[in-house]
Amino acid sequence: MAAKSSIEWTESTWNPLTGCTKISPGCKNCYAERMAARLKAMGQPNYRNGFRLTLHPHVLGLPLQWKKPQMVFVNSMSDLFHEDVPSGFIQSTFDVMRRASWHVFQILTKRSERLLHESPTLDWPPNVWMGVSVETAKYTFRIDHLRSTGAKVKFISFEPLLGPINGVDLSGVHWAIVGGESGPHSRPVSKDWIIGLRDQCVGAGVPFFFKQWGGTQKKLSGRLLDGRTWDELPHSTPEAVLGRA
Repeated sequence: MAAKSSIEWTESTWNPLTGCTKISPGCKNCYAERMAARLKAMGQPNYRNGFRLTLHPHVLGLPLQWKKPQMVFVNSMSDLFHEDVPSGFIQSTFDVMRRASWHVFQILTKRSERLLHESPTLDWPPNVWMGVSVETAKYTFRIDHLRSTGAKVKFISFEPLLGPINGVDLSGVHWAIVGGESGPHSRPVSKDWIIGLRDQCVGAGVPFFFKQWGGTQKKLSGRLLDGRTWDELPHSTPEAVLGRA
């Protein structure tokens, strides 16, 4: 069975990699690092190395066994484009996603340089959605890298949002997720930062998904923004791919 996910914008997770290293401010309070420590303590064999990058070739074929079409977050516990992941392993992951064409796969990376480098070698199937994380204005260059890839559906995760991001070039972007930071020591998010990104997305016609306020604000306000939830998906929705149309 697929591992069901509590992440609001997906349904399941698939982790042929576990473990990572921190490269930018959004990594500071990494939830995957906390989870990996917990799973190691529980004796889960895939986390015997804790949060040290570990490949799990035996996990690669799992999506081919999941008959029910679903949206699958790839490597929620790692980064497929980590510098220490062999190119051949990335290719193998893409091969499985291509063959498991009844699912939609969502990949998220902070390592946009590696993504850009590998992109020409990848056969990008339409059921793979590629995203980059952008936590502050300093990292909007990741969007430029994403835009230059061959991904059919491109998205941005502004989470954890750690500052205002104005004047974003959203051309060629099909979806935006915005959220504050959750978990211990979560850093505050300003409503103005979120509203600013929402208004930019609405103006550019980019579907907007508000994930959470984060920290104590999530408990107080849930996922409401200006009195409503924002659960928009790419205009090329997964319904056709997943057979729900």
